[in-house]
Amino acid sequence: MIPIFLGLGSNIDREQHLQAGLDALAGFLHDLQCSPVFESQPVGIKSGPFFNLVVRAYTDLPLTELDRRLKFIEADNGRYAPNRKGLPLDIDVLLYGELAGNFDGLVLPRAEILRNAFVLWPLALLAPQVQHPEAGTSMAELWRETTIDQQLWPVSFQWWGVELTPAELIRAYPAP
Repeated sequence: MIPIFLGLGSNIDREQHLQAGLDALAGFLHDLQCSPVFESQPVGIKSGPFFNLVVRAYTDLPLTELDRRLKFIEADNGRYAPNRKGLPLDIDVLLYGELAGNFDGLVLPRAEILRNAFVLWPLALLAPQVQHPEAGTSMAELWRETTIDQQLWPVSFQWWGVELTPAELIRAYPAP
């Protein structure tokens, strides 16, 4: 089984689409664990705020098959609909084991880990000791040293009746 990390985001019916994405992932991945959920302003597009989280799981699927299944989940949630407004569901492979390089157009580790706080912060909370395959530094250390200037804050979010974001995290970093 290969450890993987996926980034999920939505800015349309955010709770509904993230829950649907998590449900679909739970159907074929093993030992799915979720980070806290964060709300953030959009980066690189004009839209409403996003909800983002990172999941850790294990898979026996080859990378190309995993990516194919993720695209189907996105499509089922309206990602590729011709008249969509915003981004219903985005699921990106952040890490696939310790792979580094370009794999049929999928570049790993995903560059957004080091560029976007809405990826790095939840990843650092979920897997602080995991080493970035290229930076050679733990996710916790990368988060401590980051100079990313993006506004985000933890938000309450439940999946299968379980609160993913600890109340103390929400209190420590309240929404503006």
